[in-house]
Amino acid sequence: MDYSAIAKEIVAQYRLPRFGRHGLSHWARVWEGGLKLAGKTGADQEVVRLFALFHDSRRENERRDDGHGQRGAELLSGFRGGLVQLSTHQFDLLFYACVHHTDGMTEGEVTVQTCWDADRLDLGRIGVRPDPRFLCTEAAKELSMIEWSVERSKVFYAPPLIQTEWGISLE
Repeated sequence: MDYSAIAKEIVAQYRLPRFGRHGLSHWARVWEGGLKLAGKTGADQEVVRLFALFHDSRRENERRDDGHGQRGAELLSGFRGGLVQLSTHQFDLLFYACVHHTDGMTEGEVTVQTCWDADRLDLGRIGVRPDPRFLCTEAAKELSMIEWSVERSKVFYAPPLIQTEWGISLE
């Protein structure tokens, strides 16, 4: 899959600051954290990567934004069969993960849980330490995983993959 092309298309229509609280650095931390979790949970890495790109892609503000997950999932639908090639099962998991990522649920298929945990582990960017009670997987609840995530999010760490894999300038 051409993640660079997908990321560039999403960024081209993104309404908020590219490096705001819900922007590229957040997406990249969700991507990296999600893949780190997927190595332990067995989650579908393709779905995890795409979740990172689409889950907040249609936010309209940096605060409460009801419906942004649904809008992100609808954007995903427009990419299906073109830049995004997924099986029906993968697409359904990704769509569901995007739509429900802010609903506070913890039960579900392991790939969906891994997506939600990757997002929740980045709450340090808004000054909130992830609470294991609201995480889904045992891998996410590990103290070392929480600490790793919090340290990165507190300093708004911008993973190199933004430039290397997505081909987007940090300027």
